[in-house]
Amino acid sequence: MNPSGALNPSPRTLDVESVVHFDRLVGAGAASMHGWHAQSLDLRGRSRELLSLSPQGAIFLGCTFDDGVEETLRGRGALIFPKLRGVPFNPYRGSLYTAQELYEDISATEYEDTLDAKVYQWSILPGQRSSLDATLAAALHDHAIGDALDEALQNGAFPGSMLVGVMGGHAAQRGTREFADAARLGRLLAQAGLTVATGGGPGAMEAANMGAYLSETHDDDFRAALQALAGVPGFRPSVTAWAREAAAVVDHHPEGTATLGIPTWFYGHEPPNLFATHIAKYFANAIREAILLELCNGGIVFLPGSAGTVQEIFQDACENYYGAPETVTPMVLVGREHWERSFPAWPMLQSLAAGRPMAERIFLVDTVEEAVDIVAGRAGRPVQER
Repeated sequence: MNPSGALNPSPRTLDVESVVHFDRLVGAGAASMHGWHAQSLDLRGRSRELLSLSPQGAIFLGCTFDDGVEETLRGRGALIFPKLRGVPFNPYRGSLYTAQELYEDISATEYEDTLDAKVYQWSILPGQRSSLDATLAAALHDHAIGDALDEALQNGAFPGSMLVGVMGGHAAQRGTREFADAARLGRLLAQAGLTVATGGGPGAMEAANMGAYLSETHDDDFRAALQALAGVPGFRPSVTAWAREAAAVVDHHPEGTATLGIPTWFYGHEPPNLFATHIAKYFANAIREAILLELCNGGIVFLPGSAGTVQEIFQDACENYYGAPETVTPMVLVGREHWERSFPAWPMLQSLAAGRPMAERIFLVDTVEEAVDIVAGRAGRPVQER
């Protein structure tokens, strides 16, 4: 499985990444577009070039052409996926989301009027989940997001080559010890040179993204941000107020450290947090979860959580259980009382790991500092900079 989950073209397919790339290919003397794969490009004004090249075997997804060109290309052998009408998102988008896009103008706009909310509203319309058009649009979108995530990783969008996942409950409220611990965890991981990846939602996920985002700020500024966020503890009853408080912190610190969030519209009641600089938001939750686990090549830290976090622990454990020894990554559970008694995942995890290579890569600790020492130390990162 490809880490991004993208349905990648074959190795002989050439991704035409931009109009500039298209012009460069034409200028280099190309006679055919066979194997070219163009997505969401505005090719108006290039009719002469398009019609002078053989389009047999070319693929165009959601591209814009001058009048009459699309029909001609299709008639000459190109495969053209048209723009889908009545869809509030671009199924062929070429980049990851940002919080600014999903929450555009949130300081003056109610959450219900944002792109994030509109897409979720579209996804739950009566009959939508059984609609062929809606299913196609969602599948094309998730493929495009996977492709964009691949590109971001390959092009060095994140400061560290090692991604460490932080999993934990969505119910952790701002202003609580649980939220502060998760934020400190994200901050320490980023300060150790690791990239923080989360499920992109609220609670512990928001806290970890926030801590990583503010990892280069002074301790006083970090504490002030935590205190400011505590003014709106959670996204209920108002996502708008919750998002505006976070947006104010981001506006005050616009140059934060890059951090990844991978949320889903499947859980539409959980809004994405604003501290992930790169957001890979999917419709399909199963794909989203598998991608997040696979991308975390530096291991995963599991903070106290309930059903969702328990599921993620054993989904990751399954990968490590059957994986080659070289692919096994650290699993660090934080909170002995929680994972031994409240939700006793640790005894089961120990039983699974017994006698297998993963046995040396599972850990139960009490503090986030201990968790950072484990994953940063195993990645060869300095941890004394805290």
